[in-house]
Amino acid sequence: MAESQGVVYVGGTFNAVRPPGVAAGGAGTRSAVNFVAFDAYIGNPTGCNLSFTGTSATVRALEVSPDGRTLYAGGYFSAVNGVTANRLAAINIPSCTVKTDFKQAAVAAMVRAIEATADAVYFGGDFKLVQNVTRNRLAAVTPTGELLPWAPVADLPIRAIHAPAGRNAVIAGGDFTSMNGADSKALAVVDRATGANLRTYPNFFIPRTSVVKSIDSDSTSFYIGNEGTGGGVFDGRARFDLSNFNQIWRDTCLGATQAVNLYKEKLYSAHHAHDCGSMGAFTDGSRIHLSAQDLDKPGPLLQWNPTTNEGIGEGIGPRTLAHTTTGTRDVLWVGGEFTKVNGKAQQGLTRFGPGPGTAGPSAVKFLSAESRAPGQNTIRWQSTSDPDDSGLTYSIYRNGSATPLGTVQASSLWWDLPQVSLTDSTAVPGTAYTYRVRATDPDGHAGPLSGEVRVTTASSAQAYPGAVRADGAVAYWRLGDPFAAAADSSTGNRMGLPFGGPALASSAGALAGDSNRATTFDGVDDFIYGPQRAASPPAYSAEAWFRTTTTTGGKVFGFGNGIPRRDGAGPGLSSNNGKHVYMTNAGNLIFGEWSGSARTVKSPARYNDGAWHHVVATQGPAGMALYVDGVRVASNTVTATQAITGSWRVGGDQLTTAWPEAPSSRYFKGAIDEFAAYHLVLSPAQVSRHNQLGRG
Repeated sequence: MAESQGVVYVGGTFNAVRPPGVAAGGAGTRSAVNFVAFDAYIGNPTGCNLSFTGTSATVRALEVSPDGRTLYAGGYFSAVNGVTANRLAAINIPSCTVKTDFKQAAVAAMVRAIEATADAVYFGGDFKLVQNVTRNRLAAVTPTGELLPWAPVADLPIRAIHAPAGRNAVIAGGDFTSMNGADSKALAVVDRATGANLRTYPNFFIPRTSVVKSIDSDSTSFYIGNEGTGGGVFDGRARFDLSNFNQIWRDTCLGATQAVNLYKEKLYSAHHAHDCGSMGAFTDGSRIHLSAQDLDKPGPLLQWNPTTNEGIGEGIGPRTLAHTTTGTRDVLWVGGEFTKVNGKAQQGLTRFGPGPGTAGPSAVKFLSAESRAPGQNTIRWQSTSDPDDSGLTYSIYRNGSATPLGTVQASSLWWDLPQVSLTDSTAVPGTAYTYRVRATDPDGHAGPLSGEVRVTTASSAQAYPGAVRADGAVAYWRLGDPFAAAADSSTGNRMGLPFGGPALASSAGALAGDSNRATTFDGVDDFIYGPQRAASPPAYSAEAWFRTTTTTGGKVFGFGNGIPRRDGAGPGLSSNNGKHVYMTNAGNLIFGEWSGSARTVKSPARYNDGAWHHVVATQGPAGMALYVDGVRVASNTVTATQAITGSWRVGGDQLTTAWPEAPSSRYFKGAIDEFAAYHLVLSPAQVSRHNQLGRG
């Protein structure tokens, strides 16, 4: 695609266009042989009708001249509206006719990329001859088609070419492994006048299995989009400094970037990204096809997430982007192989306006409530997402009232939905209340009301939970909510999510005199994990209550960098983990941290006796300590910790043979209750007190 003066020019491999919502061949369908022009704002085809024909004809590149009067087209075709044009053509825009004064370029093979300046038309592709003169996949002609001496040599096809404004440089991207004989994989910068190398990028810089598909620039930088196959690829985007051509940043998303497009300090991309977990975004799972990100750093991605499907052909989805340039009410056009957009039939082309969007947030999930003190009910829920806004307002309604009890503002991204909470301090002790929550975006679009949660206001404070919170817990999963999630009862708002189907609130709880229930784990594949990852603390404590008769061991809790796949197809076992307590097959407890090797302490006694036990692990300046049932049972002086980004897990995670007495199962079989984590070392007195309070 190319855009100029409110018209979007579209090329590809197709033979007709039809109005949106019309089935193929339906009313309004009209012939369009590999080319069509649209009013960029209205969306209707213009009167510019061009047919690009020839054996296996296709249009692969479009570019408008700086003066806006000429459209250059490249691809694999032999004629335009019957006029001979071998792989490269020039179109007079005002009259929509082939320019017969443009010397026939006679390119011998596919043209895949074009860049027009005031005095030259640069193009690249698969060819080795232009006008019967050797040109190895890169060439340039004058605006009238005269072949220029500019002749860089690439050993494999060119897929993208860009000449930044005001710079004596042409940037080329593609499949190649060398430029002008120098080692340069997929990306090179050459002199605009001579074609000599200005900057090459050795083959280790971009993996050999990756290619550059798209290039764009602003006044200071240029940006590339990469596609790769196999392991160890570079599939995302990167930014380079135009003054020295050094890389500024590179994101590590996986998913074949096809196009990048700069607009108002944002980088828009077309791809089929499926895993951006390495840069703090979504983990592996179903593909997304469009995204936006800030320019100053590689992540995180922004809350802009139109959806398409994979479509026909190679199943790539979107392949090309173009936006209007009036500066007000601009429109972004997207072209590719998709057949649906935002769940509706829309084949090959779509466009997105400047907003605000009309869709509201989705419904709030995982709503729960607890009464922590007399006259106080705390309502917790997982934040929700909106198609184009991250900052949302949540209104809480009590007892069916149409007037909110209160509101809370919180930020979320579609892959990062942290817990939000509000405490109702006007509740009457001993009285039952119901609560519901609704999210609203900044444009006033409201989502649906959540389901209802009921709680009876406490008449007295609960001793054990009060001590955990008072001692500084930053995550506290009581594991007694039957709401398909482990709500966080600390001030950290770090909700835990289930994987594999642990039975939440399925067992009598560990605490004496407390009606809160425990969660049962099957020892096969289930656990609770924190979806929001953070840096591991250098000093910490973690505790839980457990009950089991297992003889296959398993992890009670730990801290790791893994995160489950979004589609549930894999548990995302941690490649780096530690700060964990696991049970051996014999029933002993081992507390371990990784600091270049496994550093562990082990309980002398066994605890797979079917009784409730309280376990606490701490590490700080004095070393590591393991407590069971309020008593320190093992310790060492190891202070070194593993600095990773991750989250806590309860019930299972990776346990390799690098850990001593690694059990038969990495997953714990039994009941776990009252998990809490701290960014400090609990004292022996605090540990003892927690145990005593838990036992009544």
